[in-house]
Amino acid sequence: MDLRQLRFFVEIARHGNFTKAAEQLHVAQPAVSMAIKKLEEELDLVLFSRQERKVALTAEGKIFLAHARRVLAEVKAAEMEMGELHGLSKGEVRVGIPPMLSAYYFPDIIRDFVRRYPNLHLSVYGEGAWRIQKMIEQGELDMGVIAAGIYPENLEVRRFLREEVVVCVPKGHSFAGRKAVSFDEFMQQPLVFYKEGYYIRELIFDVTKGTGIAPNIVFETNLFSLVKSLVRNGLGISTFLRMVVSNDEDLRAVSFDPPLYLDLLIAWKKLGYLSRANRAFVDFLLDQTKDIP
Repeated sequence: MDLRQLRFFVEIARHGNFTKAAEQLHVAQPAVSMAIKKLEEELDLVLFSRQERKVALTAEGKIFLAHARRVLAEVKAAEMEMGELHGLSKGEVRVGIPPMLSAYYFPDIIRDFVRRYPNLHLSVYGEGAWRIQKMIEQGELDMGVIAAGIYPENLEVRRFLREEVVVCVPKGHSFAGRKAVSFDEFMQQPLVFYKEGYYIRELIFDVTKGTGIAPNIVFETNLFSLVKSLVRNGLGISTFLRMVVSNDEDLRAVSFDPPLYLDLLIAWKKLGYLSRANRAFVDFLLDQTKDIP
């Protein structure tokens, strides 16, 4: 068994397809297939069930996947720590940021960080908070922005921002001139809403749980720019972080009654190795936001 086999195995498990894994790895597909066949022979186990063009992990494969990810994470940590003996003259930061925040909050943070550390390579992955959490756990990201609430104990977190979740309506809507709207009133309106699993949706549904009022969802998408356009054009109303709506002349941000806030955290693996480059990003972010209540 070697690291190459483990990397191939993890990529196939991620994509559910040998060809896609080979493309991602920039390796010929027959080489990937042969490596996995040899790995299965060495283990004397079948790791994938092969059905036409799709493959799925067997029960044994699922168990082995956890071990493979752990080994690769340890190898990466060792390589990073050894490399950092040469100082913070180079390094990579891989951070996951939800699209709404990457568009409206992080541009200045990223610009100033790159100016301070021009030799570091910063990669930003735009995913939802729940997906980012999973990517950190699986070692696909070094760290990322998640929402406060229920998260696994193996994550280390620091709060850097509290932002109000508001009702978003077009400027001619009956709610536009109000200071606040109840959750019941909101749920009865035509809603342009986020898909299941999107954190703001889950937050709203958790708050309104037990009211007996079914939401009137007329359209679902996780593309927040599309949500804004559809609200602006009168299809329905929605929710956003206040920062997304506050400077839009065609939209109005109205508080919930009672107000609803979202705490945002920067998170990384508690027992994983956080490189000096990643620590520099965390420290920079927290320093930039230290005066935020």
